[in-house]
Amino acid sequence: MSQRFAPGQPGQSPVPGQPRYQPPPPQAAGMRPYAAGTGGFPPQRGFPLHPSNSQPVAGNTSSPVGAPLHQRAPQPGFQSGLRGSGSGGGNKRSSEARNMNNAQNKSEFNSAAKKKKKLADKILPQKVRDLVPESQAYMDLLTFERKLDATIMRKRLDIQEALKRPMKQKRKLRIFISNTFYPSKEPTNDGDEGSVASWELRVEGRLLEDGKGDPNTKIKRKFSSFFKSLVIELDKELYGPDNHLVEWHRTHTTQETDGFQVKRPGDRNVRCTILLLLDYQPLQFKLDPRLARVLGVHTQTRPVIISALWQYIKTHKLQDAHEREYINCDKYLEQIFGCQRMKFAEIPQRLNPLLHPPEPIVINHFIESGAENKQTACYDIDVEVDDTLKNQMNNFLMNTASQQEIQGLDAKIHETVDTINQMKTNREFFLSFAKDPQTFIQRWIVSQTRDLKAMTDVTGNPEEERRAEFYYQPWTHEAVSRYFFTKVNQKRAELEQALGIRNG
Repeated sequence: MSQRFAPGQPGQSPVPGQPRYQPPPPQAAGMRPYAAGTGGFPPQRGFPLHPSNSQPVAGNTSSPVGAPLHQRAPQPGFQSGLRGSGSGGGNKRSSEARNMNNAQNKSEFNSAAKKKKKLADKILPQKVRDLVPESQAYMDLLTFERKLDATIMRKRLDIQEALKRPMKQKRKLRIFISNTFYPSKEPTNDGDEGSVASWELRVEGRLLEDGKGDPNTKIKRKFSSFFKSLVIELDKELYGPDNHLVEWHRTHTTQETDGFQVKRPGDRNVRCTILLLLDYQPLQFKLDPRLARVLGVHTQTRPVIISALWQYIKTHKLQDAHEREYINCDKYLEQIFGCQRMKFAEIPQRLNPLLHPPEPIVINHFIESGAENKQTACYDIDVEVDDTLKNQMNNFLMNTASQQEIQGLDAKIHETVDTINQMKTNREFFLSFAKDPQTFIQRWIVSQTRDLKAMTDVTGNPEEERRAEFYYQPWTHEAVSRYFFTKVNQKRAELEQALGIRNG
């Protein structure tokens, strides 16, 4: 910064008889005092003059006539990007923006911390374990809990994988086929109408208990739920081509029933054929007789058939030794598939013409006329039902009561460990104070000062910035140059905008 003096000879005082000003030594550098309300630099925001360029003004003295000290108008404080920048500045971010960023960062940190608040927060510090040897029992329990949680998680994954596969068990379904004959009645004088002779056929069934399961887990299913279709074929000669078939087929809107009933007029013996087509879930297929003899499988699902074929290939070592994706067919497979060599990926496609719909269950029944008592015949067939263990697995996975209890206990453990850590901190605090109070107080003040700066979002070091020696460092020259360069460019831009001048 510069000063202007009245014309005179170099090396002479501005006023005759007045001694030339000698700057004070650097260790006693003084700033020019400005009275409150003057147009000088505002306190603690401007840059002091170096002692070699300053002009002290005493309280009762003034500058000589003709040698006024030019003062600039008040300027906004300059925030230097160099070390030791002051508290003011035009490039300083607003405190609101900083607070918003800090709040966002804290929220992200807290969310991440909550996710990580698992096992690590249950571990006691080593210092606590050294002070309390009994805490090792707690750490042993923590290790056992970690192993137990891993085992339970592995079992849960196994159960989830098992539920993805069909879980079926073989059960016996007992079918009851009964018929009742109703003889004809002559009309009476009392007004009762007569009736012709007729018969009634009933097809019912129920699952047999195997005696192994829990009575509380008894399977209750309607009889019709086991079948996809049911056809009763009567004697075509007796009932004609249009009335000798009684059919039932499952649809999406079918109401399940406990049995089927057929009633027809007639007083003669009737032979009927009952066709029952089981409702396989998942879908099953009947194998070609040649393939069935090779694999030993009659009716099964597609995955089971492919698995049986793969076992046959491995047993007879039909996989190519060099090209592993190829299968060398033996004489039986060559007759079945019609090729000597095929890829393993082609097996599902080549199996399609060899898989047929499953055959229905055929029951021949004889309805005897003239029998006054009800006649019943029983037949047992094998059916597949959902394993009762599947419901227990689902209940185990859906049960959240135990999980809520575990979470509550974990929360109590976390609170207890936090309390222990806080007590450990308090103990270390007072123990350090008791050993060396002076050093402890000094360190504590430094720590509190550092925390205060972080809480109030203060930049720089106000304690150093309030002293004059801070502004005698080499960076002040560059800071002043940058400040004036920025202000000149700003004024120049404003002037060009006012005059309508544009820089190409």
